[in-house]
Amino acid sequence: MTTNDIIDLEQQYVLGTYTRAPFVLDHGQGCWVYDTDGNAYLDCVAGIAVNALGYGDPALIAALTQQANTLWHVSNLYHTAPHARLARQLCETSFANRVFFCNSGAEANEGAFKFARKWAMDQYGPEKHAIVAFTGAFHGRTFGALAATPREKYQAPFRPLLPGVRIAPFNDLAGTAGIMGDDVCAVVVEPVQGEGGVHPANPDFLHGLRDLCARHNALLIFDEVQCGLGRTGTLWAYQGYGVTPDLLTTAKPLAGGLPMGAVLMTARVADVMHPGDHGSTFAGSPLVASVAEAVLARVAEPAFLADVTAQGAYLKKRLEELDTPHITDVRGRGLMMGLDLDVPAADVVNAGYRHGLLLVAAGPNTLRLVPPLVISAAEIDLLIERLSAIFQEL
Repeated sequence: MTTNDIIDLEQQYVLGTYTRAPFVLDHGQGCWVYDTDGNAYLDCVAGIAVNALGYGDPALIAALTQQANTLWHVSNLYHTAPHARLARQLCETSFANRVFFCNSGAEANEGAFKFARKWAMDQYGPEKHAIVAFTGAFHGRTFGALAATPREKYQAPFRPLLPGVRIAPFNDLAGTAGIMGDDVCAVVVEPVQGEGGVHPANPDFLHGLRDLCARHNALLIFDEVQCGLGRTGTLWAYQGYGVTPDLLTTAKPLAGGLPMGAVLMTARVADVMHPGDHGSTFAGSPLVASVAEAVLARVAEPAFLADVTAQGAYLKKRLEELDTPHITDVRGRGLMMGLDLDVPAADVVNAGYRHGLLLVAAGPNTLRLVPPLVISAAEIDLLIERLSAIFQEL
């Protein structure tokens, strides 16, 4: 099939909920992907912060192949070893005492909301059910997660949404305190907002949220679906802030591109959940969990995280050195960078295709860079060279 044949086939049979690039990707290696016409692209999207180890990683291929030869899926009616080992890894590398597995970031956030409400119901009764989220947040597109994602274009066609969600101003502790109350069961926040424009939370803000939750007997949920698992230079973003949540949601990079999410939680939350309270057919399957074990083992290595920190600092330095009036701000943590522009980000993304770059926006005028965590200094230099050429054209 030709490139046009594939695109025509998709447009005929796949629901049109995405605006895709005008080519067909065929294979990848390291930080590079290649289309069906043989064009190479330096990938600074990584499947939207998913492919932490890039493409063709030998350890991931070995884990997948080995498990594929034994057992793929049996459901959570039965014990299997990979998800139990993975849960131990997640707990031993974080604050958590228990893990619930699911299949995506939205599912993880839905689960966290349910667990928080169940905890509040058991401890305080049905009146304590409100959830506080923040301006600029993105927690997913399912009904509960969407209610905590204050984007009019996402919410408007699907109202009414989950009731009981309040929106507070991000990085504004006083504003948040003004809508907190003893009826709040949980506060959910991204330590670094991703879809909202790559906005890191201020350390004082997260510390203040921890105090507010203690004052109102509410749980603190960190959504680390995009910013967790090494992306900011620490294994978990909360570790870089010194603020420990009660629940943490993770997904995107967890299984190296296979669908997996998880909710990490303390014992006091886990203790209110019982068989039948929540579930998932596919969650924690042996195949996906085996790959996730390999991802987590690699990303948790101190030397790996030190390299992410170093390359992130180098990327930020090189971005700040770009000689262009089109960049008005550079911000982020680790290998999660946002560039505010005085031109539409979509124009830069589209120009990137002509220059062999995969780029992604995070809002109308923000370019987001979330490359594989294995990107090299030489590849960062090439990215800067190609970005410079793009900005000269605009």
